[in-house]
Amino acid sequence: MTQGSRNVLVTGGAGFIGSHVADAYIARGDRVWVLDNLSRGNRDNVPAAAEFIEADIADPSVRDLFRDVRFDIVNNHAAQIDVRVSVTDPAVDARANIFGLLNLTEAALEVGTSRFIYVSSGGVVYGEPSVMPTPEVTPKDPRSPYGVSKLAGEFYLNYYRRVRGLSYVALRYSNVFGPRQDPHGEAGVVAIFCQRLLDEEPLTIYGDGEQTRDYVYVKDVVSANMRATDMTIDDEQGMDQVAFNVATGIGTSVNRLADNIEEIAGVHPGREYRSARVGELRHSQLDSSQLKSHGWAPKSDLRDGLRETFEHIAGARVGT
Repeated sequence: MTQGSRNVLVTGGAGFIGSHVADAYIARGDRVWVLDNLSRGNRDNVPAAAEFIEADIADPSVRDLFRDVRFDIVNNHAAQIDVRVSVTDPAVDARANIFGLLNLTEAALEVGTSRFIYVSSGGVVYGEPSVMPTPEVTPKDPRSPYGVSKLAGEFYLNYYRRVRGLSYVALRYSNVFGPRQDPHGEAGVVAIFCQRLLDEEPLTIYGDGEQTRDYVYVKDVVSANMRATDMTIDDEQGMDQVAFNVATGIGTSVNRLADNIEEIAGVHPGREYRSARVGELRHSQLDSSQLKSHGWAPKSDLRDGLRETFEHIAGARVGT
């Protein structure tokens, strides 16, 4: 098997990040299938060259798809990603993030998938760490059911690797932003801010706005996925050695983020501050040195990425 001759499944490939990842596999010459239940994704995001299957990753019929196609690569972006949903209904979170994952891993083992890429979360598995930027070996202390389910996924995959021979890489994303991010969803502050400024409405900020996040542009995340697809993994390595933070290492406050987007939009309709939300962290920024040792590095400037995102959302409004 060589690059450009692989059957690749991208779950969640109608979503914001997954659709960009699907584009990248197609650009490299791979055959791509996109599996998405469209609960959050948009059918228009699916690349024209991809085969699209509307289904849930927890559906037993997914096993038949694996038997029919025999995927070489599985890239799992399908997930329940909202911290608040996980707090309100942990079972809903677990169905997607644990039971759906197990359905995929069992199917991948059955057909001999050579690489399984799992999207974890660097923003929540560490809790409130004492070391920042935070490296992968930091003790795990998730503060929400979402963080628990993402970390549980890594433990399951580590079992599958050690006992049953599944080769996987986990990518612990920081806060990803960029074109195609849903400005009407519950997650994705950059897109939400862009939408509100286009409507000349005040920005809603939870807490005092001095909480910080590590914002990484989607193009850099895509390149991390391509690197994870092809990297050589030592089967004897521990769980944290096959997990990679995908981040810039730079913390930006929500207030500063708002300043930047307001300047790009050229409007300042004001801000509304509300109570901090349950389960959300105060500070998060990640150390990506481990992934950099494999040849990856973030190349996008925050302000340039924000401008591209704002212009994309503004252009989409014109086109509707």
